[in-house]
Amino acid sequence: MQPTMIDAHIGRVRKAIILMAFGAVSLPGPGLAATDIAQLPRNLSPWGMFVGADIVVQAIMVGLAVASLITWTVWLAKTIEISRATSVAKRRLAELESERLLADAEHDSRDGRDAVAQIIQSAARESSLSEGVIDDGFKERIALRLERVEAAMSRRIARGTGVLATIGATAPFVGLFGTVWGIMNAFIGISEANTTNLAVVAPGIAEALLATALGLVAAIPAVVIYNYLGRTIGTYRALLGDASTQVMLLISREGDRRGFRLSRAAE
Repeated sequence: MQPTMIDAHIGRVRKAIILMAFGAVSLPGPGLAATDIAQLPRNLSPWGMFVGADIVVQAIMVGLAVASLITWTVWLAKTIEISRATSVAKRRLAELESERLLADAEHDSRDGRDAVAQIIQSAARESSLSEGVIDDGFKERIALRLERVEAAMSRRIARGTGVLATIGATAPFVGLFGTVWGIMNAFIGISEANTTNLAVVAPGIAEALLATALGLVAAIPAVVIYNYLGRTIGTYRALLGDASTQVMLLISREGDRRGFRLSRAAE
């Protein structure tokens, strides 16, 4: 190959290298992607997103965290309360089934403050007011008294569970509001920065999704715990119904034996 041809070939190679270098500088390729990554916030942990969030989103997150805390507090308190009440009701019911006279059952439960004791004492008060006369009106009055006591004890044992239903129903929507607010702030940031790079979009979207996640974290356990407590309260109410039935059986037996007045007088 002649020297002139070699020189021409080298010149073409140099031109190609120069063009490739200018092309790499002018194209929006990996160089800009690396810049975007460098501009992203370093702390995208849940706490970092909370600290960097808007005041409205922060307030929503705090409210959802408090709602979650309330849910678990109610679960612990009501589980202990229902467990104790159920245990006492079972013991009282066993004692009531072993009694032969209402007067004896009333004497054994006189100092009790539990629901079954209240049922027995209410029936005894009505029998005292009726002077031991057992007729259809007496049985009807006893049934009304027992029904009222059951309703009152059921309301007392279920007190506090309504907040779980409220949290389970509203927490997802509160989290959704935080999501909408965070996305709105993200779009406002895009508009003000006149750019759509990841450094501007990512923080607002992450904050919005965190609010949604907290809403679900608060709502799902609340619904599950509410249903669980509802089943346990239903079991407790069934025990109270059994106690009322047992009291009515005692009264019916004493009426059949015509010994109810004597049993009350012996007391």
